[in-house]
Amino acid sequence: MIEQDWVWGFVGGLMIGGAGALYLLVNGRIMGASGILGGLVDGSGRSTWAERLAFLAGLVLFPPLLVPLYDKVDTRVTDNLWLLVAAGLRVGFGTRIANGCTSGHGVCGISRLSLRGTAATVVYILAGGVAVLVFRHWLGMI
Repeated sequence: MIEQDWVWGFVGGLMIGGAGALYLLVNGRIMGASGILGGLVDGSGRSTWAERLAFLAGLVLFPPLLVPLYDKVDTRVTDNLWLLVAAGLRVGFGTRIANGCTSGHGVCGISRLSLRGTAATVVYILAGGVAVLVFRHWLGMI
C-alpha cells in the first residue's frame, strides 16, 4: 500500500497558501511571519499590533486543535534542547538577514513572481540541504 502522509503536507500547503492570499487581499500586505513578529519586537508595527498579535496567536493556538485528528504525531524533532535553541536563533537571524521567512518569500514572494522571493527561497532550500548533509550525515547530530 502507498504511504498517504503526503496528503497532510498537501493540505498544509493549501492552508498556508490560502491564508497568504487572504491576508494579502484583506490587508494589502504580505503574510510573512517573521515580519509580523519583527514589527512587534522592534516597534515598527505599533499601529497594527492587535492584528499582528492575533496572527501570531493563531499560529501558536491552531495546531493543538488538530491533535484529535491524529493517532500519533511523530515530528522526529530532537530531544536536544540546546540544538533546538541554536536552530531557532539561527533561523531568526537568517530571516532578519533575508528580510523575511519562507512564508513571506516562499509562499507569497514566489506566487507574486518576485525575483527576491524566488532567490531567497532557493537559498533557504540549499541551506537546508547543506544543514542536513552536515548535521545528520557527517556529524550524526540529528
